[in-house]
Formats: sequence, C-alpha cells, structure tokens
Amino acid sequence: MAKHGLFVGLVTLDLIYLADAPPSSNQKIVAQETTIAAGGPATNAAIAFQHLGNAATLIGAIGAHPICHLIKSDLQTCGVQMIDLDRTKTESPPVSSIVVTQSTGDRAVVSLNAVRSQINPTYISANVLDDVDIVLIDGHQMEIGATIAKMARDRKIPVVIDAGSWKPGFETVFPWVDYAICSANFQPPTDQTVFNYLRSFGIPQIAITQGKNAVTFTCARGSELPTREIDVPQVPVIDTLGAGDIFHGAFCHFVLEHSFTTALSKAAIVAAHSCQFFGTREWMKHRLI
Repeated sequence: MAKHGLFVGLVTLDLIYLADAPPSSNQKIVAQETTIAAGGPATNAAIAFQHLGNAATLIGAIGAHPICHLIKSDLQTCGVQMIDLDRTKTESPPVSSIVVTQSTGDRAVVSLNAVRSQINPTYISANVLDDVDIVLIDGHQMEIGATIAKMARDRKIPVVIDAGSWKPGFETVFPWVDYAICSANFQPPTDQTVFNYLRSFGIPQIAITQGKNAVTFTCARGSELPTREIDVPQVPVIDTLGAGDIFHGAFCHFVLEHSFTTALSKAAIVAAHSCQFFGTREWMKHRLI
C-alpha cells in the first residue's frame, strides 16, 4: 500500500544548465541544455518518494512572489502536496543557479538557502502528522524541523535526517531522529567522528554517502562499533545534481518495507539511475533497470 511521507525544509527555484564547464571570471558561456524545476533537498526527496508510488507532502516557505507559480506548478505536476507556511511573503523565494559540466556530471551551484525565510513553529498545525508514515527533515527550517521531529517521536513515526552539511541547530533535532543519512561534507562541530557524534544523541542507524564511492553505515547502538559498506552502482554519469536528495527520498520509500541495510542498497540504485539523465526530473521518465 502507498505510504504518506512528510518532507520538511528548503523549497527553491532551480535554474539548471548543461555546459562544457562553469564560467570563469567575466566569461559568458552558452549552455547545451537548460531546465527549470522546484528544488531543495526536502523538495527533491519528496518528489522521488512520490514518484516511487507514495503520497508526499512538502512543508516549507514559498510565498506569493510572481515566480512562485513556477515552483507550485512543478510540485503539482509531480503530484506533491504543499503546506506553505509563508503564503503572504512577497519577496522572491530562494533561487539556485546550477551549471552541470557535460563531460563529468559535476555541478557548480550558486544559491540562497532558507536563512532569510525561517518560519516560526507556531504556524504548524496540530494535525500535520495525521496519516503520516515517515518524516524527513533537511535542516533548512530548523525550528520547524525540531518541533515536527519531536511530535513524530511522540507518535512513533520514524524520522529521517538529511545531514548534507552541518547547520547550527541540528543538535535540537538529533535527539528525535531514527535514521541519519549524511553526506561526506557533514562535519560535526567537535573532534568526534560523525558516527560517534550522532550516536551520542542516541541515533542507532547512521549512513554516510560518498558520491560514487561506497556508502558507509552502522546500525547498532554503542560507541566505537565497526562500520560496514554498501557498494554504489557504477553508471555512465550525465548529471549528479540532486542525486543525494533522490537517495533520501528513495530511502524513505524503501525503509518502510525493508531493513536499514536493504533500504540503503535500493536507494543507491535509484540515485545512480538518476545520475544518467540531465536535471532532477528526467530520470523519472525512464524505467529503472
């Protein structure tokens, strides 16, 4: 049966270009291809989760600026429901400009995150978790994330954290987290290893993704426990943009039916598949082999 996921965090408008290389100082370049899509870690994860046969709700700040209709239209096309906690905001939503290098799939990103559009948790509805099976938090709306994570723990709803990089306030969310999926860029503000730091908050199931390299993980409590690895499928890479976000959305889908280890492995397959296509939507048009 389809599950319902709640995804909390950043909502942007992504302007994505495929080019030979990012421009250098004072250089103008011509892109081979371009696309526009709603973006942000929680947003891309929600869309992946929805695409895999579930119902996804995205909670964040969009507003009423004229370009917001592009975000809302894309989310509607993808079937994702939106809870906009800042509907009257007239300022532009965060916009990201991304150049994908055609020969490698690497991306260069200039963006404005949600620092200027933080929402007070008092705007959260008391029934926001009704019929929700899993929650993902990307840390870009930290106060909202911490509040919803605690509400989810009280209801025994699993919470996944997307720890792409360290963000102040993460320590207010971690005590309520069941699964921590980190990138190699995540560095805690201590001398501890990532695994030991997150274990100190009681998180037993932790993984670190490393691009095309193996996913390192542990799924046991205690300190200084051995870690294990899962190989990532090696595929011809066109574009790595959003692959980590798609991994998180796929993980949320699979972990509701499978073990932590199996969910990581299956999510890696979906994320690798997405890297074979330009942009963050094209992969959904092609059958996963």
